[in-house]
Amino acid sequence: MQIKTAGPPLTEDGAIVIPAQALTIALINLLKVILQQLAEFEQQIEQLFESLPDAALFQALPGAGPHLAPRLLAAFGEDRSRFDSAQAFLSYIGIAPVKEESGKKRWVHWRWSCPIFLRQTFVEWVDQARRHSAWSQAFYKHQRAGGKSHPKAIRSLAYKWGRILWRCWQDQVPYDEEKYVAALRRKKSPLIALMAE
Repeated sequence: MQIKTAGPPLTEDGAIVIPAQALTIALINLLKVILQQLAEFEQQIEQLFESLPDAALFQALPGAGPHLAPRLLAAFGEDRSRFDSAQAFLSYIGIAPVKEESGKKRWVHWRWSCPIFLRQTFVEWVDQARRHSAWSQAFYKHQRAGGKSHPKAIRSLAYKWGRILWRCWQDQVPYDEEKYVAALRRKKSPLIALMAE
């Protein structure tokens, strides 16, 4: 009804209006099928995720929620021999930068050859994690205060989180914010002072 009263139509030519209406109805019907299929996929993902032994490990992550936790589990998988170090995992998903040298020149750049969806998953999760983790937020603010852009600060934080998460995954121990903050206090990390601000 609002469309009819919004203003005069661009055209009333039946040769244009009738096919456009038919196309619109067809697209609406296609969208209904796609939405139904997406709902079924989401239900299957949820059931599969909850059936896996590592589900609790990824559900415990700050900010992961029902959408990012399954994606993070898929990034790691169940085979713990797959990545022999945090660096191997970070390189695989594209978080670890590439360092190159030629003669006297050295440069660092974004990793181009990686599974883009997994990298995006990890970056999205890290951005959410900083909103639920005091030390993450302090680290992010410190990076921003040092002149880094939002994407660079998030990538730096992702690199740090990648090492933490890899260790949790290897040891099959869910992440514990209090335990990590206590470790930062023992090491006299400057993040502790930033968390108090």
